[in-house]
Amino acid sequence: MKKYLILLLLFLSFITSGYRKPDVYVIDATKNAYLHNNMGLRYMNERLYYAAIQEFKIAISLNPNTQATSVYYNNIGDAYMAIGYPDLARQPYEDAIKQYSLSFQYYQDLAQCYKALGIVNSKIKEYSKGGNILNKVMLGLLYIENGNKKRGIILLDEFVMTEPDLLITTAVKKYIKDTVQHVDDL
Repeated sequence: MKKYLILLLLFLSFITSGYRKPDVYVIDATKNAYLHNNMGLRYMNERLYYAAIQEFKIAISLNPNTQATSVYYNNIGDAYMAIGYPDLARQPYEDAIKQYSLSFQYYQDLAQCYKALGIVNSKIKEYSKGGNILNKVMLGLLYIENGNKKRGIILLDEFVMTEPDLLITTAVKKYIKDTVQHVDDL
């Protein structure tokens, strides 16, 4: 009997001892990509553009096919534009739009890049062919960058009227409002 009591006490002591498995550190690529993007933004603030570009590239390689990746691509484009290389910024801006096509900021950045490259007129011809409804957004911005603000505003307004429920539409409305105010000021 004493033997069973000892075994029972031993068994109960293991159950009630509070033993738990040690914490295991899980490497999360998405979290690490976010951290590298933040480091890149810090480098951008300090005007260390090469380091920023490298951090953004690391972020993309850690998290390649998500909506967040479009932010990383856009950040690389911003870094290249800041150092005066719009030819290198073009591809990251285009990749950002491919990754997530409902951010109006990406279209604005790409239009400014096209203007810096001096290819606005050829891109107007390319985007005029139609296809995707979002081409109207890019076309409107290209006309505005080219100096034809009225035509650009009309195209953007047509987009707002035909696609009132898209996420990008509210940003386009705000942009139209701001642009019209600046046109009236002239």
